[in-house]
Amino acid sequence: MAQFTNQAALSYNGVRVLSNVTVGTLTEVLSVSKTVVEETYTTGGTLTYVVSLINSGSVALNDLTITDDLGGYPFGEGTLYPLTYVEGSVKQYLEGVLVASPVVAETTPLTFTGVGIPAGSEVILIYQATVTEYAPLGEGATIVNTVTASGDGVEATASATVNAENGPILDIVKSVSPIPVVDNGLLTYTFLIQNFGAEEATDAAKVVVSDTFNPVLTGLTAALDGVTLSPTTDYTYDEATGEFETVAGVITVPAATYSQDPDTGAYTVTPGSVTLTVSGTI
Repeated sequence: MAQFTNQAALSYNGVRVLSNVTVGTLTEVLSVSKTVVEETYTTGGTLTYVVSLINSGSVALNDLTITDDLGGYPFGEGTLYPLTYVEGSVKQYLEGVLVASPVVAETTPLTFTGVGIPAGSEVILIYQATVTEYAPLGEGATIVNTVTASGDGVEATASATVNAENGPILDIVKSVSPIPVVDNGLLTYTFLIQNFGAEEATDAAKVVVSDTFNPVLTGLTAALDGVTLSPTTDYTYDEATGEFETVAGVITVPAATYSQDPDTGAYTVTPGSVTLTVSGTI
């Protein structure tokens, strides 16, 4: 609700007298708010947006167009979009009741047409978008996208901001060599641990690698990036069951680095990584 002020002037015989200041309020006929359900995003992830449209007037708004810019930003001579609409995801609610979905007139930027709001009512649109390769990555990165509702002589906008995931995002890939291995031969398991996040996985993250080797290994040794690990201090191993586990915090993984292609605008992730090797005789 906006506030406005006004003051009059009275002039006579070279004298100018000011009136009191009046204060009024202006209620917007159409108001829009926008929120995003998820707190953070990652490339390839899905975000859910909720757009609330309130008609505070006494006359229905029958033909509104709702446009979402999908966070588009200028790049070179064009525009890059960090979000892409998930086809068929839009749902429309009138006073909390599910009604027919609006028409998707365009997807880039996203445009819904034919949205109607009875007088004194609220319509809520809920839809999803996938995070594209053009979404900014790294510490402090955000996606800000704006929705505009217009038509029937009214217009209103609202924006929503979501932050890039900045914590560690870890993955692990296991391999074995040699293949095949002879009976009583030396077998080595290699674990590549990668961090796709913008934050290092320090000892506070309490990273643990566990495995149960079958067949059981004897004479087991372990190393992290070529540095020999110590039994009990750095890992535990049970030769009877084959259960192996590193001590929490022994493994730390550097943060990823990010770069944007100067030609295409696509972001590339170079994960931080460490390699755990475990060897023994079968």
